[in-house]
Amino acid sequence: MGKTAFIFPGQGSQTVGMGLSLAEMHPNVKAIFQKADEKLNAKLSKIIFEGPQEELTLTVNAQPALLTTSIAVLEFFRESGVQADFVAGHSLGEYTALVAAGALTFEEGVYLVRKRGEFMESAVPNGEGTMAAVLGLDRDRLSEVTESVTESGYPVQLANLNCPGQIVISGTTRGVELAGVKAKEAGAKRVLPLVVSGPFHSSLMKPAAGQLKAELDKIDMKNAKIPVIANVTAEPIYEAGVIKEKLIEQLYSPVLWEDSVSKMIDLGVDTFIEIGPGKVLSGLVKKVSRSANTYSVSDEESALAVIEALKEEKQ
Repeated sequence: MGKTAFIFPGQGSQTVGMGLSLAEMHPNVKAIFQKADEKLNAKLSKIIFEGPQEELTLTVNAQPALLTTSIAVLEFFRESGVQADFVAGHSLGEYTALVAAGALTFEEGVYLVRKRGEFMESAVPNGEGTMAAVLGLDRDRLSEVTESVTESGYPVQLANLNCPGQIVISGTTRGVELAGVKAKEAGAKRVLPLVVSGPFHSSLMKPAAGQLKAELDKIDMKNAKIPVIANVTAEPIYEAGVIKEKLIEQLYSPVLWEDSVSKMIDLGVDTFIEIGPGKVLSGLVKKVSRSANTYSVSDEESALAVIEALKEEKQ
């Protein structure tokens, strides 16, 4: 039997009503949402379940909302006895992975990502930074493009290396615009501006990294019980001190998602289970490896279907 990885979505996967049906039917799931409200001293669950979408999409809400919903879904799914050999998450999802791996308590995780959202929002004045997805250009070529634009005085860099032919760039608004034009000249098929509130995973996030470090220093991080594949290195990490370091670096470094998936496959993973809203990561895994088995669990129905499918696989 191959190994199994649980993977957790990042910002952008949030939808109003996520986790609601599970919370209504299962008291232990509902308790997770209540814990988030208590820890943040806010009605986060109301925003998650009722919206409005604009409020849910704000970085300071979206980050704790996604972590809470993913952990709530995991709480239900774990009752099936399905175990993960590895965990990983995309950007914000890395915090969910760390909660799943026992390195952070749920309360610590939800508090940290609320703070992280605040720091990311305030690091760069609104409108001064942005992100764009570049389709159909390889990373070396795109890297040359961003480096030349940065050298001309408009910082921009690779931010999310999602799968072959899909890379997100991040930086100053002008830098991203110029890099988009040059990327097309270099052969990119499309450049899609993203609706984001800042230039995440770029050097412009360094001010936020200092603030995040101060918050992380207050937390008694534990060693992970399951290896976590770090966004920054695409390597497994366990040790509490290393985890903290990588979380700080993650704010201003590229998310090496394609490399992380390849690494897990090299380590024997053939089954990837995306836990939380949406199917974005499952789609990216398939683009890295067609032969990987991917599943998405977001509610009771999908959880039961996945449990059934995994049983059949074993037979």
